[in-house]
Amino acid sequence: MEEMYGLILILLTVPAGYCDSHSLRYYYTGVTAPGYGLPEFSIVGYVDDQQTELYSSDIRRTVPVAWWVKKNAKPEHWERETQLDKANEALFRHEVKIVMARLNHTGGFHIVQVMHSCELRDDGSTVVYEHFRYDGREYMYLDIQTATFIPTMAEAQITTQKWNRADIRRGERYKNYLENKCIEVLKRYIEYGREDLERRVRPGVKVTGRESGEVTKLHCLVYGFHPRAVDVKWMKNGIDDIPSYETTHVLPNPDGTYQVRVTVEVIPIEGDTYSCYVDHSSLEEPLLVKWEQKQISFRPVIISVAAIIVLVLAAAGIIKYKSVRNEQTA
Repeated sequence: MEEMYGLILILLTVPAGYCDSHSLRYYYTGVTAPGYGLPEFSIVGYVDDQQTELYSSDIRRTVPVAWWVKKNAKPEHWERETQLDKANEALFRHEVKIVMARLNHTGGFHIVQVMHSCELRDDGSTVVYEHFRYDGREYMYLDIQTATFIPTMAEAQITTQKWNRADIRRGERYKNYLENKCIEVLKRYIEYGREDLERRVRPGVKVTGRESGEVTKLHCLVYGFHPRAVDVKWMKNGIDDIPSYETTHVLPNPDGTYQVRVTVEVIPIEGDTYSCYVDHSSLEEPLLVKWEQKQISFRPVIISVAAIIVLVLAAAGIIKYKSVRNEQTA
């Protein structure tokens, strides 16, 4: 099941989180045939970075996951959610067939995903999203301003035209849910899990460099931080951003914290400095950790040469002493 969650989060990208905000996201995933460890249908809920609940066609029920959800939500709540999610499963299976037909796919393994999300920021403002993907590509989304569905693939035009019809007005229903019910549930979950969700752990930072000819590859490892949202980048002379050569995803640690690594390639010039910039909600102000270029030191070489000279002279002295003594003895 962990493989399933990883695939969902990779294929269905999430808009970047706003500092000190909270978000509630639901991922609906349907596949055209069993495979890759995925059930034919699943719903996974997240508040920020913590999984709150799960429904799948394998278990046929909705279950709480986060400990603070298990503690606070009552059994009758999960009974109601199970009935709703069973209905969602039937509807989604139908939609999967429609999307396949639109793209002229009659078989094979394909994945249809929908993500809806609502975000509550610390200033009280809200942001909501609704995205639809097929095999990892977005094919349509809900424009919240106009409450209309916008196709991003030609094959989605028939569906968006149907859903936008005045007698259906599906966009308005989705918009109303996201801006009201979704925010209401999010606020309740924030109260349930405030201890975990608002935990602040300062990041550790380690910078290293590896030279290869004229080019030096600089690595900035930021680790042990919580919550997940973080801004990491390399800077030249403390002011200029350097385009990243490689950035990993923000990865979870076993203790519930996170890590990320940002790498750049530079050609160091005398007088230039390179620093890793880290901004996180646990910090009063951003960190700027400087990369210290290693200088070649001749001191160990000098000491070694001096030691060798002393040994040679000592050996020569011993030989001379023995030679003189032998002459005197003779």
